[in-house]
Parts: sequence; structure tokens; C-alpha cells
Amino acid sequence: MRRKSYLMLLSVLAMITMLSQPAHAEGDVEVYTANTKISVPPGESLSYKLQIINNSEQTKLCNLYITGIPRSWDYSLKSGAYSVKQIAVLPGEKQSVDLKVEVPLKVNKGNYPITVKAGEAQLPLVVNITQQGSNKTEFTTEQANMQGHSKADFSFKADLRNRTGEKQLYALRSNAPKGWRVTFKPNYKQATSVEIEPNASKDVTIEVKPPHSISAGTYQIPVKAVNNFSSAELELEVVIEGTYEMEVTTPTGLLSADITAGSTETIDLLVKNTGSSPLNKVKMSASKPSGWEVTFKPEEIEEIAAGKNASVKATIKAAKKSIAGDYLCNITAKVPEVTDKISFRMAVKTPAIWGWLGIVVIVGAIAGVAFLFRKYGRR
Repeated sequence: MRRKSYLMLLSVLAMITMLSQPAHAEGDVEVYTANTKISVPPGESLSYKLQIINNSEQTKLCNLYITGIPRSWDYSLKSGAYSVKQIAVLPGEKQSVDLKVEVPLKVNKGNYPITVKAGEAQLPLVVNITQQGSNKTEFTTEQANMQGHSKADFSFKADLRNRTGEKQLYALRSNAPKGWRVTFKPNYKQATSVEIEPNASKDVTIEVKPPHSISAGTYQIPVKAVNNFSSAELELEVVIEGTYEMEVTTPTGLLSADITAGSTETIDLLVKNTGSSPLNKVKMSASKPSGWEVTFKPEEIEEIAAGKNASVKATIKAAKKSIAGDYLCNITAKVPEVTDKISFRMAVKTPAIWGWLGIVVIVGAIAGVAFLFRKYGRR
């Protein structure tokens, strides 16, 4: 009997001792936020205002954790301007902590549970991703290859698609060879950037203009759509067909010269390849006045590359009996694909010896008349 009474007394004393100690139950600290389940599209930033509440009679030092968050997601815990991992809360008071969660663009649709822990206290949160996400951008065209001559304009129709979960601003760029001009026209208006809504697309016209003196061949024209999250590249191809164009002229552009009858004059000529294909075995010829001679050095040019020139010397010999006046020599450069010619005006001058001879004849005639007048004038 005494033993039972003694045990009961000990039990009562233990209960009194426990009741006199400060409480350390799980409810001593709470974590609170108003929005515990938020629905967002991929790529969104979430902000939570967390309250760490101390319901006990002692100051609580709480370590802060976030568990369950996917590896590809970023988050931060801040108190004011500082990142925090532990916070102290006075008895009966609360402290605010800002939780920011960055949802990536590439994420599957569905619910993602995460847990905020402050010491032993826990607060479950759910992030609901409303649609299938991606960080992919597509830049496509049905016709990536075009063919034409060097003076043609090439117009490609492309489709730029935003496969991400939010609106994107894309910069439009080109890495075309030097001298090429590339113009972007989203929705038919020239621009260097375009904004596209999530999971939407826009038509982009890409106009390509080659340099004037471009050689025949195949050229790659890479174009890009770029932003901070993703990019897409489209490679266009332009095939320049060979064009045959030629021009015959002189270094100064002057197409006339003086010559005396029976003499020769050497003229410097330029044969220009103004096309995009090489000119092979260019033959020089001339149509000339009767009795005249025209020779060329060289008579045949082996090759003139696109955009290059070749020098030719034309030696023109006037007929001995040419009278003073203007004569035309038509000079021609010819290949099977193209021909060009110029009309060169030669002004024939009377030789100086004939002028002096004329003067002598005139003087002789005058002297003869004077002699006859003296001899027979008195009779």
C-alpha cells in the first residue's frame, strides 16, 4: 500500500515538473504563406512571402531548407537584401522570408510538390505546370535552295516557331559571305528582331542579294534567330549561274586618236570581264577602212577571270593615200558566248612634207609669174 502511494506521488511530481518546463512541441514554430498551390506555364518566376512564426516562450533559431525541388529549378531565400539559411525569431513574434522559384522553360506538364522547412516546422507547396514546356526554337523553310544569275534577288519564305512556354523576342542575324546583303522581313516588314507568343510562329521573308561581281558557284547563307534562352539556325543555299558579259574600252575611256597617212599608231585597249563566268580564248579583230592595217598583241587572250581585265595593244596603220579626215576602225572582242566592240575614230592629218611641198610650189608659181612679168611686161 505504501509502495503504491509512493509511486503515485512520484508520478504527480514528474507531471508537475514537465508542466513547469517551456513547451517544445512541433507547434512551437509555424511556416505560413497564403498561396500554397500555384499554376503557371513553363519559364515562370514564382515569389512566395513566407512567415516564420514562433508560438513558444523562447527565441527560436530555425534552419531554412527547401526540399523536393527539381534539380533543373533554381530558388533563393532572402530576408531583405540578404540570402539566408537560418533565421532567429523572438517568442510570440514572426519573421518574413522571401522565397523565389525559377521554373525552367524545358519542363513537363504536371504537379511538382516542394516543402519549406524551418527547423522542425514544414509547409508543403505545390507548383502546377499548366503545359508541356520546351526551350526549343524552330527555324524552317520548305525551299532552302535557289538558283539564278548574279544580278538576281533571292527571296526565301521561312517559318520561325517559338516552342517555349513564354513570349520570346528573337534577334535575326546572318553570317553571309562578305559583300552579300541579307534582309529579314517578319510579316513582310523589314526588321532585325521579332516577338513571338508561346507555342506560336511567324512568317519571315529572307531576301538575299549577291554582290554584283560574284563568280558562278554555290554559296551558303547561314541565318539565325537568337534570344537569351534558345536559338535556331537555318542554312540557305544560293547557286549563282554563270553570266557572260564583256566590255572593250581604253584605260582613259578616250576613243579617238590622230594619225598621218601611211604611218602607224599604237592604241592601248582594255577588255573587261563584267560577268560572273570566266571568258576563255577571247579573239580580237577589227573592221577597217580600205588599205588600212590593224594588228593586235595578243591576238587571242587565253582567259579573263570574272571581274578582271586584260590589256591589248592595237597597232593601226593608215593607208598611204589616205586623205585628211576622220576614219572609223571597229574593234571587236569575241568569245562564243558574248561579243563587244567599239568604234575608234582616227583623224588623218596631211604629212608635213606635203605642206612644205605645197608652199614651195606656191612660192615657185609666184616667182615664175614675177619673172614673166618682168621679162615681157614692157613689150
